[in-house]
Amino acid sequence: MDKTNVFTKNGKALVSKVRASANLKESIETAVDLIGGFNKAISHGDKVFVKPNFNSDDPFPASSDPEFVKAAVRLLYEAGASEVVIIESSGMAWFPTIKVVTKTGMVKAAKDCGAELRILDDGEWVETAINGKHLKQISIAKEAVDKTAKFVWLPCMKTHRYASFTLSLKLAIGLLNFQMRGHMHSGHLEEKIAELNLSVHPDLIIMDGRKCFITGGPDVGRLKNPNTIMASGDRIAIDVEAIKMIRSFQGSSLQADPWSYGQIRRSVELGLGAKSEKDYQIIDKYTSSR
Repeated sequence: MDKTNVFTKNGKALVSKVRASANLKESIETAVDLIGGFNKAISHGDKVFVKPNFNSDDPFPASSDPEFVKAAVRLLYEAGASEVVIIESSGMAWFPTIKVVTKTGMVKAAKDCGAELRILDDGEWVETAINGKHLKQISIAKEAVDKTAKFVWLPCMKTHRYASFTLSLKLAIGLLNFQMRGHMHSGHLEEKIAELNLSVHPDLIIMDGRKCFITGGPDVGRLKNPNTIMASGDRIAIDVEAIKMIRSFQGSSLQADPWSYGQIRRSVELGLGAKSEKDYQIIDKYTSSR
């Protein structure tokens, strides 16, 4: 891995869970403060790329809530970021991305918080070698491999009809060239998602779990309301905890051990984060934030 997770304590990755309040910005800030605060990852003058999930033009949690993205961007500026760029390319069935971000309200939200909204559809792609079983070469957005910027991911919490779930690990597919996405879905999708993450490394992950899908996805599914915001620097740990949360609802399509799913199992093999629950610590503010 190119980056070290800075959100750790006593050698363990940290994962926070906060019950969201009416003050969304405050709830996000609390979630990040519990693992060390924005300034553990963001320094004064940093350029920050933010990757939400606008896979489709369907409402949250199918796609990110623009108000959540806006609140996170404002917190990044308060932490000292000199420039925040929201990067996105939606699912192939909903192209062009500009139509998706306009319909969902993200274009207006980006203007409101002073962020650039950069559509990747016609952007520049970088050919990158990957030493995976299923992926050897990928074509990925140049922003994804920019070593001069920080990277903040804002995933939703939902199941996925083809990949079991779409949380932080799967967010990386939105950074791929369109032709490459077709190859991703040609078999071994979950393992390929993990291998894709060898090329991209978020500095901070803030997951919007106020609503989630427990079946279906990514565009429509059975809706539940965990009312939770999570933060971590570890993709595996935060995804495992999100799977547990989705699985806790009766009727969820996620019934297996979280560590048994292809995305998680292969990510562990690749050393992308926690290898077991002994490798991370949960900081839970449910009781104090009620």
